[in-house]
Amino acid sequence: MSGFDNLNTDFYQTSYSIDDQSQQSYDYGGSGGPYSKQYAGYDYSQQGRYVPPEMIQPQQPYTGQIFQPTQTFSPTTPQPFYGNSFEDEPPLLEELGINFDHIWQKTLTVLHPLKVADGSIMNETDLAGPMVFCLAFGATLLLAGKIQFGYVYGISAIGCLGMFCLLNLMSMTGVSFGCVASVLGYCLLPMILLSSFAVIFSLQGMVGIILTAGIIGWCSFSASKIFISALAMEGQQLLVAYPCALLYGVFALISVF
Repeated sequence: MSGFDNLNTDFYQTSYSIDDQSQQSYDYGGSGGPYSKQYAGYDYSQQGRYVPPEMIQPQQPYTGQIFQPTQTFSPTTPQPFYGNSFEDEPPLLEELGINFDHIWQKTLTVLHPLKVADGSIMNETDLAGPMVFCLAFGATLLLAGKIQFGYVYGISAIGCLGMFCLLNLMSMTGVSFGCVASVLGYCLLPMILLSSFAVIFSLQGMVGIILTAGIIGWCSFSASKIFISALAMEGQQLLVAYPCALLYGVFALISVF
């Protein structure tokens, strides 16, 4: 057993002894008393010293910027079609499709059968004039003691549908239903004159028959002229004028009888 103690003594060569442990002490309060030995290379006596404020380096504020992702797409506000102010907006009648200049030109074209029709104007879908002429035709019939508003609008709708189908079969370009209704409505203007004559005198005599035949020919010739000009159907005016004459003949019968 003594040999084992001698082996440990020879193996661990150190100057530290248990007797020295009792003599060593540590001063953690920094008072300079008996506990004044530095532990682990750190001087604890400097821990409680006062440091002036001017010696402390001021902390620099953070001046950087937070990363924000860039927007690749910037939405654009929709621009109004007619501008931002009320002055740039078109008139209300123009927005509704009512052009008094075109209405007057179409009326003159109907009243003057020999006048060349403007195809660009006649190809428009303008129903303001035809509605007024249908109301005027019914009003003149009402003055003669005939309440025929239902027949006027019913025959007009059936006649426009028939002419629409016929013109689409005969023309190469085709035509819209609104254009057919517009032309037939404008050409109803001479029929208003006939119903106005019926208020003053009877149309069942020879004079009335001649006048009625002339009005029917006037309406059908004006309508066929406009259709030929708008649809580029040269040489087919008589073929178009015949169904138009049948339609206006029904209105003439309502005015005479």
